[in-house]
Amino acid sequence: MGDAEIITGAIASAGRLDKALAEATGLSRERVKSLIADGAVEVGGRRAASASAKVSQGDAYTVALPAPAPLDTPAQDIPLDIVFEDAHLIVVNKPAGLVVHPAAGNLDGTMVNALLHHCAGRLSGINGTLRPGIVHRIDKDTSGLLVVAKSDAAHEGLARQFADHSIERTYLAVTGGQPRPAAGRIEGRIGRSDANRKKMAVISDASSRGKHAVTHYRTLRALGNAAVVECRLETGRTHQVRVHLASIGNALLGDPVYGRTPAPLRPVLADLGFRRQALHASSLGFVHPVTGDRLAFAAELPADMAELIDRVAH
Repeated sequence: MGDAEIITGAIASAGRLDKALAEATGLSRERVKSLIADGAVEVGGRRAASASAKVSQGDAYTVALPAPAPLDTPAQDIPLDIVFEDAHLIVVNKPAGLVVHPAAGNLDGTMVNALLHHCAGRLSGINGTLRPGIVHRIDKDTSGLLVVAKSDAAHEGLARQFADHSIERTYLAVTGGQPRPAAGRIEGRIGRSDANRKKMAVISDASSRGKHAVTHYRTLRALGNAAVVECRLETGRTHQVRVHLASIGNALLGDPVYGRTPAPLRPVLADLGFRRQALHASSLGFVHPVTGDRLAFAAELPADMAELIDRVAH
């Protein structure tokens, strides 16, 4: 196992191996399953072969966590707006236009490149060399709060909270038109559009495709041909807010993919040079995965969205 970190202990409660080991180690069940498949888990001195194998209370286990792969993504000195940081995680207020992690077409100049410089390479290695520390993401042209894991323990704990939907996330959006009713709940499976595979869409409930998605919204301010809308995510799917609001006829102003700006507002957006979806991740709350403290953060609207609202309102 080379430089692997060795974790040993005893099973606390009988049942399936993956569930019992996740409870005993604090690792996610998916991570445990992956480690079992890689031959990195022993129970009672024997290599575990199946995640569904039954174990008994008191069974001794050994888990060999592989050392993180060396990162070949370059560190770059890109300014970051750090909202919070400790030894385990960092919360960043991401500006619109900054890609979160390297991918085809954006191999550098991303937030990950900036974080590798800021954190001197100390980010969780769970998501590999291109997405170190990344537990969730927001779109390139969406601004706002993002939490990144510096340690594997933080990554595992945050991933569990995202999986069980206990992370609190609120977005502020500027929509075309005013939602009717002014507040409500949008529920609809989100998956790839049949018409355009580069877009997401609300999928029929009868379909087995897509993922369950729920958005709670309320109108904060009516602006004539537009509105400022607060969205609270119950789930976190790709383009969720953009797709859900578009599905009720209130696409985000400036959204180049899902939006169609009302004709009276087009000159305003053109004059401002506003060419992104009007969406900002304004608040983020979670339990610190290591200390257990409850953390809550808020980020003010960026200047471009504040100016857009001001102009549309007048």
